[in-house]
Amino acid sequence: MNKSGKILSISPHYAIPGGEILLNCEGVSFDRDSELKCWIGNARAKIIGATQTRILVTVPEEIVDTESEISLEVGDEINEPVPANLGVMLARDFHIVANPVVDPRDGTIIVTRSGTRGQYLPVTLFRVYSGGAIEEFSHSVLNPTGLAFDSDGLLCVTNRSEGEVVGIDENEDVRLSAGGFGIATGIAFDSHGTMFVGDRSGRIFRYDGYGEPEVFATLEASVAAFHLAFDARDNLYVSAPGLSSYDSIHKINREGEVEIFSRGFGRPQGLAFDTDGNLYVAACLRGRRGIIKISPDGTDKELFVSGMNVVGLCFTGEGDMIVASGEAIYRVPVGIRGLLLRDV
Repeated sequence: MNKSGKILSISPHYAIPGGEILLNCEGVSFDRDSELKCWIGNARAKIIGATQTRILVTVPEEIVDTESEISLEVGDEINEPVPANLGVMLARDFHIVANPVVDPRDGTIIVTRSGTRGQYLPVTLFRVYSGGAIEEFSHSVLNPTGLAFDSDGLLCVTNRSEGEVVGIDENEDVRLSAGGFGIATGIAFDSHGTMFVGDRSGRIFRYDGYGEPEVFATLEASVAAFHLAFDARDNLYVSAPGLSSYDSIHKINREGEVEIFSRGFGRPQGLAFDTDGNLYVAACLRGRRGIIKISPDGTDKELFVSGMNVVGLCFTGEGDMIVASGEAIYRVPVGIRGLLLRDV
């Protein structure tokens, strides 16, 4: 019998380089004299732990193809490979602390180089094209954190150092500058075009473009940032990473009433909905890190994309998920349509 056995299934089905994949196997037989190896495409994957039925491996950084195969080798025997859907790096050398965002005009991806609070950097916003080419914005925003497009196509960026939101048009001219948002982090728009901004000290602000922002809801403070997303019924969902390994996702209705939507996450960050009402969050679940998929009622949770240091995500018009780590973005072909502002 082939000592490399058979791979029955892998979990999760999607991963980015550095993410962990669990292989469920049968018939694998190895010892000190017959080394166990795992191959993903032509790259050797690091084995973190192994038994004869369960093997945990790390996706190699060299992966450049979204459609790869995983196989096991024991001695000189290799088993039948199984397909794996992997993300590939589009671009790196950023400092991303929340979701990237897709420009609705051309499908390019906007990301940040945020820096530490109060740190001035000459270039803080970047446009990434589908092939990985990077273009710098001519306008720099201090400590850019949250990104969102309004219904008029204005790119709105939160500045957590000065508590303001800056709006940048297609010519990269500033068309909006509003303050009074505390430590401004997450940002999202409801179906009426009203802007909501999360102050990581505990407040969610509502701003209709006139006067001063008003406090819409209050939560406990976050150690890092508030991350915001609306569902199709204009309910606002908020994640706020803390020091607990059992943090919650909060749901806030139109009246500002707060309830717990789902709990049990380690350091939940960026949020995004698909058109079926599933919520995706960058978080840790049961010790495994990546993008977690949550059912519309909040009860079912599963690791959907495995990855380390994941902080956010967004969906492209082609059905890809863009997964952001702290310093890079990856394209994962998941075949899912994200919920956009015009859909709600």
